[in-house]
Amino acid sequence: MVVPALTCLLAMPLVIALLSPPEVKATPDAVGYARGELAKMGPLSGKEKVMIGTFGLLLVLWANVPAMILGPAFTLDPTAVALVGLFALIITGTLDWDDVLSEKSAWDTLIWFGALVMMAEQLNKVGVIAWLSAGLQGGIAAAGLGWELAAALLVLLFVFSHYMFASTTAHISAMMLAFLTVGVQLVPADYVVLFLMMMVAGSTIMMTLTHYATGTSPIIFGSGYVSLGEWWKVGFVMCVLELVVFALLGGLWWKILGLW
Repeated sequence: MVVPALTCLLAMPLVIALLSPPEVKATPDAVGYARGELAKMGPLSGKEKVMIGTFGLLLVLWANVPAMILGPAFTLDPTAVALVGLFALIITGTLDWDDVLSEKSAWDTLIWFGALVMMAEQLNKVGVIAWLSAGLQGGIAAAGLGWELAAALLVLLFVFSHYMFASTTAHISAMMLAFLTVGVQLVPADYVVLFLMMMVAGSTIMMTLTHYATGTSPIIFGSGYVSLGEWWKVGFVMCVLELVVFALLGGLWWKILGLW
């Protein structure tokens, strides 16, 4: 993946600068300004030190360091760890309840992102996703398409169906195996690896599509710097561009490596 991935990594800021040019294009005195603002803030306060310590503690607990040292019995749930951090900040007076309530964007993210993840999980549990996948597979098979077009269609359907998911994990666990099964049956053995590589690439590329496509997206969107329409427009263009890069450059690179 390294060659097409690095190409996309280098191309992304250039493409985004064209699609959504930044309002501030020059910051000649950024270093001096930052140092001046730091000087105005003065040394770290007691509450700021508690915040840094709490954040460090959460990183250790989220990484399950206690379980690594003391055994699996000390494995901690990520949500429980987050609550420990919140309680520590409130008990020490670093935050009060009004501070918590005032974070409207965080509450928005928690409510609607949680609801979308829950709906995706429930659709999977009741069999809607399996039914949809089976219908798509049957339609492709019945259309009598050549394997090249069928494989491309499978990749595109898998990637762009992510508009219906707020969790990459839920999407992959619900649909990846079904699509791979059909693809392996349709694609000649010599080209199966090429198809598998494109599906793997698509499972990460699709995270650009929406402001709820993956766990970090709502947090970034909640900062308020990018409008909903701008995110969806740029996300779609980047998704298509990256698919093209992986299909063409990636396909050539994998050919050189002898994978197909």
